Amino acid sequence: MPDDRYSSHSDEASSRQPGSFFGRRKGHKLRPHHASLIEDLLPRLALDITASPPASLTTLFPAGTNAVRLEIGFGGGEHLLAEAAAFPDTGFIGCEPYVNGMAKILAQIEARNLSNIRLFAGDAAELLAWVPSRSLARIDLIHPDPWPKRRHWKRRFVQHATIAAMARALTSQGEFRFVCDIDDYVAWTLWHMRDSSDFSWLAERADDWRAPWPGYTMTRYGAKATREGRKASYLRFQRA
Repeated sequence: MPDDRYSSHSDEASSRQPGSFFGRRKGHKLRPHHASLIEDLLPRLALDITASPPASLTTLFPAGTNAVRLEIGFGGGEHLLAEAAAFPDTGFIGCEPYVNGMAKILAQIEARNLSNIRLFAGDAAELLAWVPSRSLARIDLIHPDPWPKRRHWKRRFVQHATIAAMARALTSQGEFRFVCDIDDYVAWTLWHMRDSSDFSWLAERADDWRAPWPGYTMTRYGAKATREGRKASYLRFQRA
């Protein structure tokens, strides 16, 4: 089952372009401190894609930042926060349209005093179109909504158009990493990615996709899937 931060969507969402990031934007009422973080901290960390992009994304982060990575749909933020803490010289962009998820990660950024995270509360396809070419070292998509009904497959993030957008945005030898416990979406992703001449699948043996890569931080949803008997696949694709 998909992460409970997603729900059914309106006809307006259905009319959006393939590759758009569909997500429920609001959930339960925010606690006062979380609401204040949305009001005060988020504007200082949020990317404004209506402005021209910088020549280098590293300039959005503290001096000494040598690479920038993107996580699409970070949910509760467990993986993104762990990566940002482990790699202080890397800048991280977290994309998440769900307001409650944004509030949770803001609280953790404040508590941990992390300075290398920037946030985007919108459509990941629009963000990919905005970033300079060859500017991202890695893109992570972890437990996305699989949109299991055939009529909704066009809403899946992995599409030919978004693969081309990722290829433009990634550096040479940059990676797209995908984690999912829904076999149909794993097969869908493998087919689409292997159909692209811009990427190569890095798996050489079964454990390369059956087991998490070294240092992987399990998300809350991933732990739930494991408890319920669903096995995730861990796919890594490298930009040519």
